[in-house]
Amino acid sequence: MSGKNLLIEKLWEAVGSVLPIAGIVAVVCFFLVPVTTDLMLSFLIGTALLIFGMALFSAGAEKSLSLIGTYIGSRMTKSRKLWLILGVSFVLGIAITVAEPDLQVLAGNVPHIDSNVLVMTVGVGVGLFLMACMLRILLGVELRWLLLFFYGVVFVLAFLTDRDFLSVAFDSGGVTTGPMTVPFILSMGVGVAAIRSDKNAEADSFGLVALCSIGPVMAVMALGFLYNDSGSGTYAETHIASYLDTVELAGGYLRALPTYFGEMALSLLPIAAFFLVFQVVSLKLNKFPFWRIIIGLVCTYLGLVLFMTGVNVGFSPLGAVLGREIILGGKQALLVPLAMVMGWFIIRAEPAVHTMQHQVEEVSAGAVSGDVMGFALSIAVALANGLAMVRVLTGLNILYFLIPGYVLALGLSFFVPPMFTAIAFDSGGVASGPMTATFMLPLAMGACQALGGGVLTDAFGLVALVAMMPLITVQVVGAVYMLRSRKHAAEDAAEYFGDEEIIELWEVA
Repeated sequence: MSGKNLLIEKLWEAVGSVLPIAGIVAVVCFFLVPVTTDLMLSFLIGTALLIFGMALFSAGAEKSLSLIGTYIGSRMTKSRKLWLILGVSFVLGIAITVAEPDLQVLAGNVPHIDSNVLVMTVGVGVGLFLMACMLRILLGVELRWLLLFFYGVVFVLAFLTDRDFLSVAFDSGGVTTGPMTVPFILSMGVGVAAIRSDKNAEADSFGLVALCSIGPVMAVMALGFLYNDSGSGTYAETHIASYLDTVELAGGYLRALPTYFGEMALSLLPIAAFFLVFQVVSLKLNKFPFWRIIIGLVCTYLGLVLFMTGVNVGFSPLGAVLGREIILGGKQALLVPLAMVMGWFIIRAEPAVHTMQHQVEEVSAGAVSGDVMGFALSIAVALANGLAMVRVLTGLNILYFLIPGYVLALGLSFFVPPMFTAIAFDSGGVASGPMTATFMLPLAMGACQALGGGVLTDAFGLVALVAMMPLITVQVVGAVYMLRSRKHAAEDAAEYFGDEEIIELWEVA
């Protein structure tokens, strides 16, 4: 596909992802919860920047990061050196994670941990577990047992972790599996899986996203035991800019651009530097593929700048204000259904969901349609958003939701085909896409501030719930598929043998 066609395709995908939220917000603000005109105009400009930024970022990442991941995975495969595979996986896990836009948004919203410290901690967590993923592929270890072991460790740590770090830790696992990290990790996994020649090699390349999302949770929990900050446990009121006229509004965006040009350059520098060193030392690509990757990295960079500017200046602030005004206006009853409706449309428009739907259709040989999988994910994300707002209104501990949810999800893994378990745990990363961190989390934070609750303990955790619910619904679909397959097999056998007359051999004789 040409670069122009790819950009147009990604632009339409971004429009489909962002416009449902923007449309629902516009209806709510025009008819139910009034906001100031300057804030609404700023939101619309932020929406446009978000759409163009996502499109440019996605097109650039497809032309650069996915290719880099494939090249590196292939070259590591040819080397057949375990130390090289593990070492490169660790370094790249960190490098690719620090550039993840969803993580940047989350880190900017966490008040009691320095953003750079949180981003690097999450990066180390991904790097360590990407090494574990490579080992699993090479050794053929069953995903189910790794998930049981690591989630067991996670929940033991959860009971010892400060509540101000607990929800942030689980949210960190959800935001790392975003549009930057997922295609890169999957490309590496497919390349390394090629080392093995057995029939399960391809299947074992699934589940990488599932394991890599555990690393940040454990890393941030560990950070909670070590990190000291005088502001811990406090949350400053979100600063919402107001503008007297359009000139001030434009100035707000223009003043933000240089900041994000610098920050995103630092975020992408590690992966760009690694690629250049890899090109000189080992890869040695010809001019055309080399410059295609460089241009892709530039597009990725520019897309990130537009994305972060639109999110932080116009998009997220309205989410926080909307959540606050719903509570202050006495419309608490609106919070849960509004969040559920938004969740339903968020996931239906997520481009990665369509990819997963096709994947499930292929795995099940058409027995499970993409529409059924999409419906299951929509239910999951709608319920997750609703439960998150119930937490905001009640202050219930996140563990009251996560422990039963993961016990059920891990229990289902013993009753469904292993491929569905891997797809289910991978789908958690797909579900917690950009809209969750950029709008739904600020919405919950604004409502929590207005209620006087603990933002760190009651609002954070939304991304974690969105990442958890698909583990259950997708595996339920897998269980239904397995039961239907067995029923059809039994019916076929009965039809084949039922009407046949049994002829004894001695009668023939």
